[in-house]
Amino acid sequence: MSTEESMSVGDTKSVSANSVVIRVEAGESTMRSVGRRILVAVLMASIFMNMMLLLSTAVETTSATQDVQQSHHSGNADAAAKLVVIKFSGTIMPPFTGRWLAQIEQAQDDDDVKGVLLAIDSPGGLVADSHQLYHELQKLANKKPIYVAMKRMAASGGYYLAMGIGTEGRIFAEPTTWTGSIGVIIPRYNAAELASKIGVTAEPLVTGPLKGSLNPFRDLSELEQEVWDAILKDSFDRFVGVIEQNRSTLDDVQVRELATGQIYTTSQAIENGLVDEVGYEEEALLALAESLGLSEYEVIQYSSMPTFLDVILGASVQTKHSIADELMSATVPRAMYYCSWNPWVPAYSD
Repeated sequence: MSTEESMSVGDTKSVSANSVVIRVEAGESTMRSVGRRILVAVLMASIFMNMMLLLSTAVETTSATQDVQQSHHSGNADAAAKLVVIKFSGTIMPPFTGRWLAQIEQAQDDDDVKGVLLAIDSPGGLVADSHQLYHELQKLANKKPIYVAMKRMAASGGYYLAMGIGTEGRIFAEPTTWTGSIGVIIPRYNAAELASKIGVTAEPLVTGPLKGSLNPFRDLSELEQEVWDAILKDSFDRFVGVIEQNRSTLDDVQVRELATGQIYTTSQAIENGLVDEVGYEEEALLALAESLGLSEYEVIQYSSMPTFLDVILGASVQTKHSIADELMSATVPRAMYYCSWNPWVPAYSD
């Protein structure tokens, strides 16, 4: 008569069959093994992210003190009048925000600079950084005319920047430019089901019901959903208002109809009043010079020299992110004007 016995992980059992003795040792549960590996990966990712945060802060502090570099772009190098090209390339985030702010300030203070062209090739970025740059561009536009040349992509926060030129500026876009993506995203992953399968629960010690919000190991509560909806609405309404104020052909209702997060091609953007005309950087510069009545001028381009820390940071952040990295990043709430479902893999300025 046979009997069945259950065994736990690590238990051993000897079974005699005639002259053969079979010794069985229960192995570790596959799911628990995977769970332990994931937890170790999460811990390592947390340590790595804290190190990167410190390094990023150091980079931003160092970069903020850098002088703006100038280089000849085109035109007559001996001309007294200058037009400036400021390149907004990559994700709008530190440390690049500080550098672009310094370049905007330089253009505003230099009396030889008669006009500015923003060459935008960006999928957007952080809400706060996008608005900070927009605010400073508005100040510049009050003193000098600004035009925009959109390149491969000027979407979400990239389009937000373009609104800094005001109602008097003109927006050029290349025939293949993608723009629009008007909206806000707060990235979040939900790993609650995965956590339950591997036997993991997150129980942070908090002082209030919202302190541990956006925890990827559990669902959002109704209260949390209400709070984050209000935050999203605030940033979204600001985006809509910025477009309405600076695109004279669009009102609030029209902007909201366009603000679905959709990407628009150049022809669609022109048809909907988001862009003025098709054109490349050189055509935008020519139009800017003509608006100023300039026949002789030099075009210069601003840039900021990368530091040694930039090289280290760039090499680190461009490595592929694991699922554990993404889960840990998702716990840090960041509202973004960003043209992507996964803002945690940023595009960096060249």
